[in-house]
Parts: sequence; structure tokens; C-alpha cells
Amino acid sequence: MTFMPVMSKIVSMDEAAARIQDGAVVTVSSSSGLGCPDRILQAIGERFDREGHPRNLTTLHPIAAGDMYGIKGVDHIAKDGLLSTIIAGSYPSGPSSLPMPEIWRMLVENRVAAYNVPSGILFDMHRDVAARRPGVLTKVGLDTFVDPIREGCAMNDAAAEKPIVARMDLAGETWLHFPNIVPDVAIIRATTADERGNLTYEHEGAYLGGLEQAIAVRNHGGLVIAQVKRVTASGSLRPHDVRVPGHLVDLVVVDPHQRQTTETDYDPAISGEIMRPWSSFTLAEHGVEKVVARRAAMELKSGQAANLGFGISAMVPRVLLEAGQEQAVTWAIEQGATGGMPLTGFAFGCASNADAFMPSPQQFTYFQGGGFDVSFLSFLEIDLEGNVNVSKLGKKPYLTAGCGGFVDITANAKKIVFSGLFEAGAELELTEESLTVKTPGKFTKMVDTVEHVTFSGRRARELGQEVLYVTERCVIELTDTGLIATEVMPGIDPSRDIVDASKGRVRLANNLAEMPKALLGRGPMELSL
Repeated sequence: MTFMPVMSKIVSMDEAAARIQDGAVVTVSSSSGLGCPDRILQAIGERFDREGHPRNLTTLHPIAAGDMYGIKGVDHIAKDGLLSTIIAGSYPSGPSSLPMPEIWRMLVENRVAAYNVPSGILFDMHRDVAARRPGVLTKVGLDTFVDPIREGCAMNDAAAEKPIVARMDLAGETWLHFPNIVPDVAIIRATTADERGNLTYEHEGAYLGGLEQAIAVRNHGGLVIAQVKRVTASGSLRPHDVRVPGHLVDLVVVDPHQRQTTETDYDPAISGEIMRPWSSFTLAEHGVEKVVARRAAMELKSGQAANLGFGISAMVPRVLLEAGQEQAVTWAIEQGATGGMPLTGFAFGCASNADAFMPSPQQFTYFQGGGFDVSFLSFLEIDLEGNVNVSKLGKKPYLTAGCGGFVDITANAKKIVFSGLFEAGAELELTEESLTVKTPGKFTKMVDTVEHVTFSGRRARELGQEVLYVTERCVIELTDTGLIATEVMPGIDPSRDIVDASKGRVRLANNLAEMPKALLGRGPMELSL
């Protein structure tokens, strides 16, 4: 009997980059620094610098590729002539003290057609392309910037000229329709590949959507490139560990130095290989933001499943940890980690001591259908309608990443708790007895009309969603008559610091209650869930 030899799929970065054709649609699996196939993106950019090819690429990014802190990601290919269109759930973001990423420079200068599509919808687009269905039909994004009655996902004039979403009436209801965009190339990342291209993710902090992206490309005869940390012999991987089977993978490139996250080479607790003692996690630093997170945490009940977003909201699990309630609720984040302790900073999107890692597309199905109990998110602006903006800042656009999964998460959530500071740049004095405004802020975050509608207050009222906005000064409820402050922080002058500071946009409830002084203490706060 004669056995056919195993044909290795392992190639160099340059060889893989050379296979990408002009005009290709390229889908990239990444979440900022987490799971980013950075080295192959670099090779594509270097090939373009040498040869002038590939040209006129369209790239799809369900979550951002790269960040501003050391993993360039999409910035490797943000070059005139190379990149013509980018459709992304989020973009690299960071503080104004850092240089603007090149992808943002191309965007604001109208040198690339740029779109911001909710992450869950982008994953749905891949699944519908793979199954040859007629595009995504969804109510996610109605009455937000995603809706063609507003921006239709376009981030600049070049994108507005080429719409990618339309309104559609079906059975007497209004839907958003995203026609299929068929990817020619998928660039995904894993930890280990065998010689047949089977992929395992044992050092990764999330699976993301690599499998769905690979299937979408394979079902249309395209090219799937996997970047990995190491290669093993064919047949040496446990079948239960393989997340992307080898028949879906054409080429494997090796970067032995790929990082888990931007600031993490490798931490086995992030990939779920070990469990950390709960005592090893740091507590939230005492300050105004922790006070806000504490009040937000009071909206939880034991046994709930809760979603968590970036910003002040990311401190809520640490509040529970301090109160000895670290396992009282199950956290679910869009990158896929479920349970455990969600991490902050550069490791946001990961969790230590997780119960499970869900693939992102399935996690978003859970979110879009409103299966969880409550979501904790942040805000940049709130307007008279209760609309929230987290996705656009005209003066400093790269301070925000775009919408990410925010629109998917809020579409059908039963309860949403937004957290943020009432004003920007106010001087606040915090004691164990009170919080006072020493100097008013530069501007209020309560505005007539938000710059970008990432969350629709009008639609929330139509759906009967419970919506709270928690600030350091008050708790605000969204009602049919507008924004009503129902609780006030000890030390805050309601008329001056809330009504006048918001120029009357926030009104006071007749039965205005005082927030608990326990929120202000330096020691652990007792939290009964």
C-alpha cells in the first residue's frame, strides 16, 4: 500500500502576501491587539511598498485590527493605492497625546471609503455569505447612525457615495438590509497549526470569528491564510481542540513572537489554561469613577447574566470583587469570554477564570436577541431624546473606536445602564461624606442633539427597554417626557449642578432620592445582590 505524503501548507510571510490579488476583498480576524495577525498584515504592506501590489483592496474587520500602542494592524496596509475601502466594526483608538493612526488620517481626508458597521452585523454578513443567503436582514441599528435615514454606516463622503445598507419593508415591518459582500481572502490567527492546516487556539484569549470568516471565503473559492505561533506534525492535535479544520485553510504563516494582547506576550490565565486566585486581582482605584461604578453595580441581582463594555463600566466587576461578590453574576463580553473576571486596559476583551469561551458570532447572536439580563456601557454624549453617542467625536475622531458591538448589544437589551461623568473637565472634590463640584466643567455631556446616534432613545421607549444613565452627580432615567434625575449624590446641589449644568436638559424628579453615602467610602462597600 502506498501512502500519499502530507503536503505542508507552511509558507513564508512574503509568499502568502504574494498570493493576494489586486481588487481583492480581504476579511481579517482581530480584536485590537487580541488575536491580531499583525505580521502578515505587515508583509502585505511591505510588498506594496516594493511592488505597488496588491492594489485597491477592500477589507472587512468585524472588530478592529491593531491599536495605537504597538500592534499596528490595519495601519500596515493604510496606504494610498493599496486600500480603497474599509468596512469595520471598530478602529484603532487611543488618547489625543498619541499620533493619529494612518487609517484615521485616510478616513478624515477622504482617501478611503470608510464604514462603521456593528460587529455582530459584520459577523452575520459572513454567515449569510457563506450560506449564499441574500444578505443580512436585521432590526439592529434602526434609528441609529447605521440606518440610511441617518448616515447608513458611512464615516466619510467617499463612503456615503457607495451605500452598503438599505431600508426594506417586509410583512408590514421595517428592516435593514445589508447585501452580500463576498470576501476573496481571509486572514485569521491561531496558536498552533499542524501540517494539514488544522488550527488550535490554546494560547489565545478568544476565538473571535475566524471559523466563520474562513467558511465564508472557502465557500466562494477564496484563499484562507492563518498566522500561528508554532507548527506541529500532522495528526498530533486533539480533534476536540481544533477550532478551524485544515480543509478550510490554504496557507499557514508562522510568527513565533505573536502576542496574546498588546502588552501580554503570554499569560495562561488569559487563555484559560490556569485559574488565578481571586485575591490576585487588583481592586478598582478609589476615585470618582469608582463611585459611579459602585452605583451601577447596585443594578445587579445575583444569578444574572450581564454584558460589559469599555470605560467606567469595566470597573463594575472589580466593585463586585471588593464586595466579595465576584461570582454572583455571569459576565459576557463580545470577544466571547463568559464568566470569570473581565480584564481591563490593554487586555480588555479577555477574562481570567472564565467559564467558557464563546465564538464571537454566537455571542453576538445571544446579544442581538436580548438573552442577557442587563448591559453596562459607557457614554460620551446624551441628548434630549435619550440618544447616546459613543462612536464619533468630530474634533478628535480617533479617541473613539467606533461602535464595535454597542449597537448589537443595545438593540434588544432588557435593561441598559450607561455610565459616565456628567461634565468634561469639572473639578470635583470627593470625601467619605460628599461629592462636590468645585469648578464647573468645560462642557456638559448632556446636549440638545448628539453628534452620532449610537443608541436610539426613541426606539428604546418603543420597545419598553429600561434605561438608566449613572453619573457622579445623579442617576437619570429615560422617560416618555425626557431625562429625569431620580437620585442625587450627597454634596451635589441639584439645581446648580444638574439642572443648570445641563442647561435644563435634565429635570428633577418630584421624589428625588439621595444616593447612599456608602458609595463614597474608601473601604469596601457592602453590596447585597
